Amino acid sequence: MEVLMPEPQIYVERTLAIIKPDVIGKEEEIEDLILRSGFHIIQKRKLQLSPEQCSNFYTEQFGKVFFPNLTAYMSSGPIVAMVLARICAVSYWKELLGPSNSLRARITHPHSLRALYGTDELRNGLHGSLSISSAEKEIRFIFPEAILEPVPTGQRARDYLNLYVKPTLLAGLTALCKEKPADPMIWLADWLIEHNPNKPKLQYRISQ
Repeated sequence: MEVLMPEPQIYVERTLAIIKPDVIGKEEEIEDLILRSGFHIIQKRKLQLSPEQCSNFYTEQFGKVFFPNLTAYMSSGPIVAMVLARICAVSYWKELLGPSNSLRARITHPHSLRALYGTDELRNGLHGSLSISSAEKEIRFIFPEAILEPVPTGQRARDYLNLYVKPTLLAGLTALCKEKPADPMIWLADWLIEHNPNKPKLQYRISQ
């Protein structure tokens, strides 16, 4: 008797990105850099936070010397908030942002977004979640209607790899050996995209 197993779902990690008030004029340019860095923008929203909302958003910074200036800065004009998705989204977005102090970023990470668009430690141009848990919390704050699914770990992740990734990769490598293309890496990448058994279904939605 054949046992039918439900197809396991694989969830793409998400993080929150915010284009801050003083660089909102660079929105299209920054979005282009985000997309070219391998991220999907699955939700986007332009809004202006009140000082009270900023205080609630940055509650972990409460009591620090710069807290009043931070809430005043973040509530000074419109912001663009985006939910970004890709594998290891949190760590990749933090790497793309660079150090929180834009002056330091220009020295140590000159090609980072904060080096390019930030002014100083406070006005650093963009926000990124520090961890997966903070990303979930911040996404729910900005996008209260968002449905966040857990990232698979342990046996669920192993089941997905054994059922889908390994057989697909083996079939791709077998086809590669038969085809013997001039550029094997590009050929294999195209083959895997075409034969992906569980293509992610990401929605791009903009809410004002």
